[in-house]
Amino acid sequence: PMSTERAALIVARVDELAGFSEEEGALTRRYGSRALVDAIALAERWLVAAGLATRRDAIGNLIGRLEGERPGLPALAVGSHLDTVRDAGRWDGPLGVLLAIDQAERLVAAGRAGGGAEAVRGTALPFALEAVVFADEEGLRFPTAYLGSHVWAGLWDSAELALTDTDGVTVETAIRAMGGDPACVGTGARRPGDLLGWCEAHIEQGTRLERAGLPLGVVTTIQGQTRCTATFRGQAGHAGTTAMDARRDALLAAAEWALGVEAKGLATEGLVATVGRLAVEPGAVNVIPGLAVASLDLRHPDDATRRAAVASLAALAEELAANRCVTVDWAQHTDNAAVAFSPRLQALLAEAVEETTGTAAPRLASGAGHDAAPLARITNVSMLFVRCKDGISHNPAESVTCADVAAAIAALDCFVDLLAADERAAARA
Repeated sequence: PMSTERAALIVARVDELAGFSEEEGALTRRYGSRALVDAIALAERWLVAAGLATRRDAIGNLIGRLEGERPGLPALAVGSHLDTVRDAGRWDGPLGVLLAIDQAERLVAAGRAGGGAEAVRGTALPFALEAVVFADEEGLRFPTAYLGSHVWAGLWDSAELALTDTDGVTVETAIRAMGGDPACVGTGARRPGDLLGWCEAHIEQGTRLERAGLPLGVVTTIQGQTRCTATFRGQAGHAGTTAMDARRDALLAAAEWALGVEAKGLATEGLVATVGRLAVEPGAVNVIPGLAVASLDLRHPDDATRRAAVASLAALAEELAANRCVTVDWAQHTDNAAVAFSPRLQALLAEAVEETTGTAAPRLASGAGHDAAPLARITNVSMLFVRCKDGISHNPAESVTCADVAAAIAALDCFVDLLAADERAAARA
């Protein structure tokens, strides 16, 4: 019953945050926008009301800290982001932020942190808790992503200050709009020993939990990702006068290859392969396409499997191009390795899910990127997935039930308690 009341408050707060948008009739909060500044300010008011000391770092991230049994202990950081994609749903990011605030409120209320009455009897946490609101994860405004967690992970590049949005506004200007300090962003990396770990609750953005009839899952990995471009070059020609057997149609080669990409994804367990963009020239109804440029997005939890699939699809492009008397240029743009999550934190999260739901916690790889990816460079990371309706995300139809929020609350309560017990046992050993 208690977690049900807390869940109802989180649902109300999700709705309240959804009122902060740059666009009428759609939820959009870009980094540096007034809507995001106001949303983070509201989150800060909730943290202060909960009794946490808050601070903003130089990129505009918000951190609320609750000390453990003594000041200065490493922190379990819990949270997510409040920026959005364009015309977003209201749960991607805010759910994790609000569950972090809820966890802080629980600990304060229980007097288990910050020197409350219980702390005198030695039951305060053997670590601090930090509720974190990252200011940019989606990368909607600028040609980058994870600005917030990149700063924490020491991955900030000062050249990013000069990046511009479509209106010519620079990252430097947006940092100032967030109340940050461009001159100090590069000094914002967390030090070794600052953090015990990272835990983020997030909607699944898929249907595996829904199909299994389960509210929660534990994330094992963020899939590795490769992005490529295949440029097929044939010969433009008159659609009425060029015989069918004399054509060098670049589009047909690209189309055949796109079907091969789908076949590769279907034939390889765990592989997701997408041709999301196809540009055709000259693009006239009565001209045979002389050029077709196709994108490829390929993801898999195992890097060797993913890279083998990339090589296979590059070879297929060459083969299909030769069959149709066209050429193909292959360019690889990104090769992001898979991110393995902490086995220890995974095990504790799974134990917490099983203890609170009565069912085994499914272990799931994340097909989407999250702040945990850069943070894994500096600390142990973990994620709890929460079921979302029809797996829909990055869409106004994004939906989570109050009952599933309550399940996440109970699991996180248990996880923090289990981690505290585990830390104490390790200290005694």
